[in-house]
Amino acid sequence: MFMRIALLFVLSWIVGLTEPLFSVFRLEISGRDLILISGGLFLLWKSTKEIHQLLEGEKGEASAVVRATFSAIILQIVVIDLIFSLDSIVTAVGMVDKVAVMIAAVVASVGLMMAFAGAIGRFVSAHPTIKMLALSFLFVIGVVLIADGFDHHVPKGFVYFAMAFSVCVEMLNIRMRKRAARPVDLHEPYARDDS
Repeated sequence: MFMRIALLFVLSWIVGLTEPLFSVFRLEISGRDLILISGGLFLLWKSTKEIHQLLEGEKGEASAVVRATFSAIILQIVVIDLIFSLDSIVTAVGMVDKVAVMIAAVVASVGLMMAFAGAIGRFVSAHPTIKMLALSFLFVIGVVLIADGFDHHVPKGFVYFAMAFSVCVEMLNIRMRKRAARPVDLHEPYARDDS
């Protein structure tokens, strides 16, 4: 929250990031583009590494050469948050003129995240397939960030619809697995016999 508010107070610097720094194959690259591309590559690397570790299971975890330290994890969270913060603040600059409105929106969004983070974290921990889905979303967001950095704007509505559809399908899968795991009561008059 404090990082996003600090970014709002350096709007002139953020707006300056949209100025072209250099050109590659007649494509102008700005500071914002470089941040989006590097952030997208970071998300691709991180999500692919986590998916690989989930698929390998305990062997994959044991084979990791370096264990993640607390400071390394905090640094990764700060880098990811900075990338998303910068992108959302640049978008907000074009939508709202008053800094107070943007600060109120940032405080409200962080409050909502804090209110639901615990419940969402417990739900994801209880359902490993949701964790895989979340990592897949991170991969997709990384691709979208890289495309945006190269001025290929993917409509966010398409991305959000695909994510919402995937979550709905996964909710149906979770419900189906729970129903299949429920024991059949043999005393019911119409108990199903699947044998």
